[in-house]
Amino acid sequence: MTDNRLPGADFLRAAACLTVLFHHLAQRMSWQNQLAGVEWFRVFAQIGTFGVAMFFVLSGFLLSRPFWQALDRGEAAPSLRIYAMRRAARILPGFWLALIVTFVLSITVFGARLDGQLWLRLFAGMFAVADWHWVTLFPVEVNGPLWSISFEVTSYLLLPLGFTALFFMARWTGGGWQLRALWLGVIGLALVAHWLFTQYYRVDTYQRGWDYGLIGGAKTWMPRFNPFGFFAMFAIGALAGGLQVRWAKYRHAVFDAIALACLAWGIWLMRQQLSAETPDGWGWLGVPYGFPWFVLAVALFLASSPSSVLLGRLLDNGLTRYIARVSFGIYIWHYVVLELVRVYWDPQIDHGQASDPTRFVVTSSLIAIITFAVAHLSYHLVENPVIQWARRREQRHAGSATLAAAAE
Repeated sequence: MTDNRLPGADFLRAAACLTVLFHHLAQRMSWQNQLAGVEWFRVFAQIGTFGVAMFFVLSGFLLSRPFWQALDRGEAAPSLRIYAMRRAARILPGFWLALIVTFVLSITVFGARLDGQLWLRLFAGMFAVADWHWVTLFPVEVNGPLWSISFEVTSYLLLPLGFTALFFMARWTGGGWQLRALWLGVIGLALVAHWLFTQYYRVDTYQRGWDYGLIGGAKTWMPRFNPFGFFAMFAIGALAGGLQVRWAKYRHAVFDAIALACLAWGIWLMRQQLSAETPDGWGWLGVPYGFPWFVLAVALFLASSPSSVLLGRLLDNGLTRYIARVSFGIYIWHYVVLELVRVYWDPQIDHGQASDPTRFVVTSSLIAIITFAVAHLSYHLVENPVIQWARRREQRHAGSATLAAAAE
């Protein structure tokens, strides 16, 4: 891994964004015709939301590794300033652009009423605090998938808090496996906070349900959808990061077998959700997406695939690496593209309305092509330039610190 890649991570990121994309396309097919008999359409329509859980586990896995490495080396914690700058540079420019463009389109094209509530939702999304209330959970009309960004930002904030406790405890426990065991306490605290949230947070039941739009849908999700439950997924990914740091020196076919078994286990768990009443896969304590088993399958795959001999490198091929690179753009733009195609080209591509298989495939292909084009432009014109700017600032800061130390 001389190029610092973690085999298997790009594959999982690509799989997560495609799962969400196919999920929203499959939702548009009619269940009253021959399309309903296509099994894989039904699978994506029912459990495609599990791609969100993949993103959370993957983010926790990747962002935790510098903390685990510092702990194991007995070094100081990584710079929180650099951590925050990297996260902001990676997420906010593309997200803010998608949020503002969607806000304008929701009024000018889709007929949303511009009132105080719409402005409130927008500002809650801009400041990434939309995850705390059902009114703001969906920060803008039309582009539903943007709901998860605030949840992820909250996890970004909670992760260093958990590691602050570990760095404090490392003075007495040392590094190694003891700290991984202590991280189970962080996961446990997240679940306790989730349980308390579900017990004491009250949701207005007036016009509750997806028939009443996104706010009505948010009322069906909350309080079980809350920042603490999603941080529990994120924290399990962070624990997988700790395992991978310990296993990084190994290369063995045993890890191929573990990663492959976890991949198969995750697919099987998704398949089991087909009999569920909702696609949210309520698990322990009402945490969604088959918690904890599906999350554990993803986490163990990530922990083991970098040490595999063959599997991780086969999965992280040129195609999956490209999809992973533009995956954020795919996620934040695909729903807007879908709705614009519905309005301006094919009204049939509405929820439960697509009945002609050929037309559905053609329209879905067009949506996918436009989405990839927009995601490509988003990455190269918006996301990556800001990422590179942040890296240059980071390098200048590191250079200044080195010169200051030398002067002393």
